[in-house]
Amino acid sequence: MESSSARENLQKVHDEAIASTHLKTLLSDDERNSKLVAEHGDITLDYTHTKIDSQTLEALVDFANESGLKAKIDSMFKGDKINSTEKRSVLHAALRMARDQTVEVDGKNLVELVWEVRDQIQAFSQKIREGDFKGYSGKLLKNVVVIGIGGSYLGPEFVYEALRYDSTCNQAAEGRNLRFLANVDPTDFSRSMEGLDIEETVFIINSKTFTTAETMLNARTVSASIVDHYRASHPDVEKSEFIKHHVIAGSTNISATKEFGIAEENVFGFWDWVGGRYSVCSAIGVLPLSIHYGYENVSNFLDGAKSIDDHFRDTEDLTQNLPVLLGMLGYYNTSVCNHAARALLPYSQALLRFPAHIQQVDMESNGKSVTKEGERVTSPCGPIVFGEPGTNGQHSFYQLMHQGRIIPAEFIGFIESQTPIDRDDEVVSNHDELMSNFFAQPDALALGKDLDQLKDEGVPEELQQHKLFEGDRPSLSILFKKLDAFSCGQLLSLYEHRIAVEGFLYNVNSFDQWGVELGKVLAKDVRKVFHTQKKEKKEADLSKFNSATASLLKKYLG
Repeated sequence: MESSSARENLQKVHDEAIASTHLKTLLSDDERNSKLVAEHGDITLDYTHTKIDSQTLEALVDFANESGLKAKIDSMFKGDKINSTEKRSVLHAALRMARDQTVEVDGKNLVELVWEVRDQIQAFSQKIREGDFKGYSGKLLKNVVVIGIGGSYLGPEFVYEALRYDSTCNQAAEGRNLRFLANVDPTDFSRSMEGLDIEETVFIINSKTFTTAETMLNARTVSASIVDHYRASHPDVEKSEFIKHHVIAGSTNISATKEFGIAEENVFGFWDWVGGRYSVCSAIGVLPLSIHYGYENVSNFLDGAKSIDDHFRDTEDLTQNLPVLLGMLGYYNTSVCNHAARALLPYSQALLRFPAHIQQVDMESNGKSVTKEGERVTSPCGPIVFGEPGTNGQHSFYQLMHQGRIIPAEFIGFIESQTPIDRDDEVVSNHDELMSNFFAQPDALALGKDLDQLKDEGVPEELQQHKLFEGDRPSLSILFKKLDAFSCGQLLSLYEHRIAVEGFLYNVNSFDQWGVELGKVLAKDVRKVFHTQKKEKKEADLSKFNSATASLLKKYLG
C-alpha cells in the first residue's frame, strides 16, 4: 500500500507544507485548532499539537480509505481469519460483547463460548470471595498470585494497579492481596510470595498451552512450595489434594492441567482467536481481577472496553473515530515523519503499568519487517514505545524530549482524581498541580523558547544556547473525566484498536509474533548445557556455540 498514490500524496503534503512549518505557527491558527479535536462520551482527544493541518488530515484519511481500512476493521469484527500466518481470527473484541450478540466462526457462535466462561468465572470468584472455596486447611483464600508471562500478566497487572485506589474497587478488595509472578529469576518468586500465608493463597497458572517454559517452571516451584508446606503435618495425603485447593488455571490444555493436579472445574478456558497480549479481557485477566475486585467491577471494565469497540466499528467518519485517529496519527509520526519512538505519559500514578502493557501490545504487534504478503516493508513501522507517569517522567527523560531527540508524546489525563487532596493552605489541590503539568508540557514541547525570549529574560549570552528550546515537538492529549473500571476498559480498547489500525496501514500482520520464538529455541540449547554440566556432572559440549558465546558460558559455568 505504501506505493499507492494516496500514500505518495500524504508524503508530499508533509514534505512541502508541514515539515518546515513550526508548531508555533500551526498553533496560532484558531480555525485549525478547532478542527483537530474529537470527542466520544467523556473522552476528548486533542491533537492540535501534532504537526498536521486540515490538508494533512485529509491526505491521511484518503490514504486510510485507499488502504481499505474500514473493510479491514469490518473483517476483524466478522471473525475473518486476518491472522494469515497462523490462520486465525482476531476477536478479542468478542470477549466483551453483549450476551445476545453473535459472531460465528467455523459454525460456532463465539460469544456463547465467552459467556459460558464468564458465567463460570462469576460463580467461582464469588465462591472464593464468600468463603465457599477454601484452602486445604480450611482457611479463607485472601491472596491471589498470578503465574504467567508477557500478556498473561502485563494486562492484568495494569488493570489491577489502575483500579487499586478507585473507591468502589478499593472497597471490594479490602483485606485481599493480588500478586504477579512472571520472571523465572528466583528473586521474583521471593517477591511475589513475601508475607503471604500459603494456606490463604490461591495460585492461578495462566498458560494457554500449559507448556510455556518460564510459566511452568514457576508453576512447579509454587507446587513444590505448597506440597512442602503441608507435607510435614500431612505425610500420608496425596499431593494432588493440596494442589486442587490452591491452584487453578487459565488454559485450554485440560489433560496437562489435570496431570498437574488441577480439578477440571477449576480450569477456565480461552481460545486461539485471543492473542496473549490481547487476553486481559479473557479468563487470563477476568479471573484474578474478579476474585480480587469482584465480578461486577470487572464486568464494568469489560463494558467500558465494549463501548469503544462499538464506537470503533460503527463510526464511519474517520475524523471522529478515536482509535482510527490515534492509529492514523501514530502511522503519520512513525512512517511519514520518521520518528522512531513514542512516549506514553499518563498523568495518573494509577496507570504506572499502562506504558509497560502497551509497550508489549504495540511492539509485539507491529514490530515487523515484512508485509502481509511477505515482502520487505519500505518504510519504518513499529515505534519504540516507553513511558512513565507524570510528573515522575518530567524529572527523568523529558530532558531528552525537550532538547534531544524528537519523540512524539501522548499525554493521558483525568479531570477527577481517584484520591483527591485539597488543603486550604496550598495554592491549588494536589490533582490540579499534577494537571497543571499535563496542560503545560504539550505547549512547552511545541512552542519551545527562542533566543529573543532568552535575551528579553536577561539570560547571559554564554548560557543562551544551553537554555534554548527549539520546540516543534509533537504530542497529543487524551482527557477522561475520571479513572474507574469503565474508563479503564475504554483506555485499553482505545489502544488495542489503535495498534490494529496502524498495522492495517503498514499492511503487516499485527497478530503473530514469530520474533518471540527464536530466542526460546536457542535457550533450549543453553539449557541442555546447564543440565549436562550441573545436574549430570559431565563436561558439556560447547562446540555448537560461536566462540564468543562459548567463552561467556565457560565463565558462567566456572
